[in-house]
Amino acid sequence: MSAQAMPDPWRLPPDWPAPPPEARRLGEALLARIHEAIARAGGAIDFARYMELCLYAPGLGYYSAGLRKFGAGGDFITAPETSPLFSRCVARACAPVLADLDGDLLELGAGSGTLAAEALVELERLERLPGTYWILERSAELRQRQAETLRARVPALAGRVRWLEHLPEPGFRGVVLANEVLDALPVHRFRWRAGGAEELVVAGDGGGLRWQARPAPPPLARAVAALTGEGSVTEGYTGEVNLGLGPWLQSLAERLDRGLMLLVDYGYPRRELYHPERAQGTLMCHYRHRAHGEALLLPGLQDITAHVDFTAVAEAGVGAGLELLGFATQAHFLMDTGIDELMGELDTGGGAAYLAQVQAVKTLMLPGEMGERFKCMALGRGVDPPVTGFRGQDLRNRL
Repeated sequence: MSAQAMPDPWRLPPDWPAPPPEARRLGEALLARIHEAIARAGGAIDFARYMELCLYAPGLGYYSAGLRKFGAGGDFITAPETSPLFSRCVARACAPVLADLDGDLLELGAGSGTLAAEALVELERLERLPGTYWILERSAELRQRQAETLRARVPALAGRVRWLEHLPEPGFRGVVLANEVLDALPVHRFRWRAGGAEELVVAGDGGGLRWQARPAPPPLARAVAALTGEGSVTEGYTGEVNLGLGPWLQSLAERLDRGLMLLVDYGYPRRELYHPERAQGTLMCHYRHRAHGEALLLPGLQDITAHVDFTAVAEAGVGAGLELLGFATQAHFLMDTGIDELMGELDTGGGAAYLAQVQAVKTLMLPGEMGERFKCMALGRGVDPPVTGFRGQDLRNRL
């Protein structure tokens, strides 16, 4: 497949499963909408707009249509789906703040609802249940799936959960949780040339799509020029910048009166993210457990993500009036929140079942798996450090 053009977005490698007819129809309808947006924009749209449509177009986008996304039968497996111990450790990080503030918990983009279900179980066990467990979810289909998960797994606690379509009013107290949310925020793509930054945009190519380069607009040009000081962004370097990150975090900070913001995602500090080994960018797409970089393929039928610049997250959070309270790898976060203790409570009598649980924890913890690729960051206001999850490792100096 060419990295420059995708004249047939439905032409897949021979070992990939073809999308079922209903999914294909949804994808073709979304592609038509993308072509309409390209025509209205005069021949091309920036990648952030394309990514927004692919993921969130009402009724057609990846997170808006009713296609299965998570777990073995979907496109990828998240940490909560990998092992319930992840969610229980997250709950342990939230518990002291919820107790201190007698607050609520707000989860942004709750996926299948698994994290919410397991976290509520652990918070009940710790006697630290939030007043309300809020879920902000744009997708009506996912809201229904989350409700079904909660009713099935924690029927006695499901009534504590409420859904939002928009951020709450200012004055929120408690914990804001975002697990694998930052990587799905739309990004702009760039390529650095000696004369300055080019923007890589999406144009039509017959019935398909193709990349097109144009001079970067001032906000993107300034952002990319700032990266060149790191020494790695040189001639031909291609990458992504999240220009919407600052406003996104500002909107969250404006709602937070007192509390903790816990962000978990894959990414790096800026100097490590914009490194020569990532000179072709970090776009990652997931389709039926196949990870690849062809973002113009299968519009609406695959996840599209980009690695997170955690330096930018920290800068945006501090700029919004929050305090940077911690930054650590997922492995160290889980160790500090007691995953070893929780493993000791596993039922060892099942043989193969027990070994499967141990293997799942290894996936969460090992450096070659999720342990170091995923990072955890704590931002907050009116929260006394140290924050649970960040007492054993402090990587803030790497930002």
